[in-house]
Amino acid sequence: MYTYTYPRAALTVDAIVFVKKQNSVSVLLIERGREPFKNKWALPGGFIDMDETLEASCIRELKEETGLELDAMEQFRAYDAINRDPRHRTISVVFAAQLNKEQAVVGSDDAAQARWFSMNELPELAFDHAQILADYFAPEF
Repeated sequence: MYTYTYPRAALTVDAIVFVKKQNSVSVLLIERGREPFKNKWALPGGFIDMDETLEASCIRELKEETGLELDAMEQFRAYDAINRDPRHRTISVVFAAQLNKEQAVVGSDDAAQARWFSMNELPELAFDHAQILADYFAPEF
C-alpha cells in the first residue's frame, strides 16, 4: 500500500433505484441517521471499501441501508463539485437500477429509515442529490 503526503479525495457511491408507473416515477430514498444532514433524505450510498469495485460497493451500501438486494446496477455519472460534501472533498459515482415494482425496504446501518417517494413529491434532499435526480430524469421531468 502506498502512503502519500498530499491530500486525496474520498470516493463514494450513490444509488438511484426507481420504478416507472403509468404517469409517475418513484425513487428509493433513505433518511440520514447521522451528520452531515441528519434527518434529511438522500440517495442510498456511502464510502467504498478498498477491496471492492464501485458497483459492488453501491450494491453493498444499498443492501446495508435499505435491505434491498440487487445483482447489478448501471453506472450513470460521477459528481465532483468541490463543496458537495461539507466534511471533505468527496467524489461520488452514481449507479442506477430500474425495478418492475416497489420492493419492501427498511432503514438500517446509518439510515434511520428507507422509503419510496414520487419524483413529483420529493422531500428536501441532502448533498447534491436533488441535482443528481434532476440530471438522471431530465428527459422525463
